[in-house]
Amino acid sequence: MKKTVVILQSNYIPWKGYFDLINIADEFIFLDDVQYTVRDWRNRNRIKTETGLKWLTIPIGNKRDKDINKVYFSDDRWKHKHLQQLKLSYMQAPYFRDTMDLIDDIYKNPTNSLSEFNQFAIAKIAAGLGIKTEFKDSSTFHAKGKSTERLIDILIKTGATHYLSGPAGRGYINSTLFEKAGIELEYFDYSGYLEYPQLFPPFVHEVTILDLIFNTGPKAIQYFKSFKP
Repeated sequence: MKKTVVILQSNYIPWKGYFDLINIADEFIFLDDVQYTVRDWRNRNRIKTETGLKWLTIPIGNKRDKDINKVYFSDDRWKHKHLQQLKLSYMQAPYFRDTMDLIDDIYKNPTNSLSEFNQFAIAKIAAGLGIKTEFKDSSTFHAKGKSTERLIDILIKTGATHYLSGPAGRGYINSTLFEKAGIELEYFDYSGYLEYPQLFPPFVHEVTILDLIFNTGPKAIQYFKSFKP
């Protein structure tokens, strides 16, 4: 029986492509016991505003030379600031009220862990979209090896037959090791997404999933490449 697994680091309220991968996977594993990467999507994302794209960034202080699941917020004030910015930017969106109910729950999360906050938000949004994929943490597998070897060790322990990677995986994945392990390797293509009714033109795909949900509500998942009527 085919079992598709996706393994990705947790991001701050990621874009629709991230949730598209979740929707395809039978099991989605947060790779959160690896080195935190700076200037990445772990603690920031973008939204549309009347004056253009705006970054929402979680402050995490200067101690960044550690695994993602050991990174903590430098303070909690950012939660109120981000919530207010979302309200200000999307108050004219068609599904503003319904979406804010979801977002309020996310920002009430009392954790000061970046990993825990990201995972909670992602799982909450996925459930709201009707996605039933199972979530797990990579740390529970006690994987051995580095890079591709580490991925394969996790996949074998999950019983995966297929591994779906984002396109960036082409730069570091050793496909030969997948062939030896008997696990099919596939790269997802992020191109070709349909545009949706979006505030503040011109249209931009590379923004948080919340932009799509604010503007399309229950139809959001219909803009996924994995959507099947």
